[in-house]
Amino acid sequence: MALIRAIKRRFGIAAPRVAVHTHVPWYWRWLSVAAFAGAVVGVAWLTYDLGRQYAGFDNSEAQREKGHLEDLNAKLQSENAALTREIAGAERQLQIELATHGNLSGQISNLAEENALLKEDLAFFQTLMASGGEAGGISVNRFRVQPDALPGEYRYRLLIAQSKQRVKDFRGRLQFIVDYEQGGKSEVVSFPKGDEGSQAYNLAFKFYQRVEGTFLVPPGAVIKKVQVRVLEVGNPTPVSTQTVNLS
Repeated sequence: MALIRAIKRRFGIAAPRVAVHTHVPWYWRWLSVAAFAGAVVGVAWLTYDLGRQYAGFDNSEAQREKGHLEDLNAKLQSENAALTREIAGAERQLQIELATHGNLSGQISNLAEENALLKEDLAFFQTLMASGGEAGGISVNRFRVQPDALPGEYRYRLLIAQSKQRVKDFRGRLQFIVDYEQGGKSEVVSFPKGDEGSQAYNLAFKFYQRVEGTFLVPPGAVIKKVQVRVLEVGNPTPVSTQTVNLS
């Protein structure tokens, strides 16, 4: 009896209900899950993008603005490089022009000084020709001494002339006697010293000779006066002298 009742409960009217389902492979289930997840992400991204647009931010517009700014930056960098090259070229040109201007200024200054000397020579010779002069007379004219570039260096200039009633060409040499003070003591020195540079002091001319040169005294020395002597070959007595005072 007990067995019969058990069979009735298992297979009879009171038996549990059985549901029949179609079998779905696992990959279709995963594909469905992935599609659902993709749909959720897409909806979320669309919602996010719509929210940004609603707030005033457009990603495509921002990308276009970024591209425009990048193009503008590249253009400005190119223009800046071009301007830098132009400025460098202008600076080089300016340096060349300034150097040329300096050279021209120096040449003009030298020419002006030479022109002044020539005018002085002309006036001197006109005076000399008008006054005649002692036969064979030697004179020192426009004797000048001034500091030069180096410490203790002095430059001298003078014009030596022989009157138009000369009897022979003049040959001789110059001698300078320099009086100076240094350290409270007075000193006298003559140039040239022995044979040192004596060729620069030689004289040989018919009518006149312009002489220019330099001599050195100890740095810091204060020159009081300079005397120039014109000595003729074979005659130890000066044929002409002139003195300039510097202080």
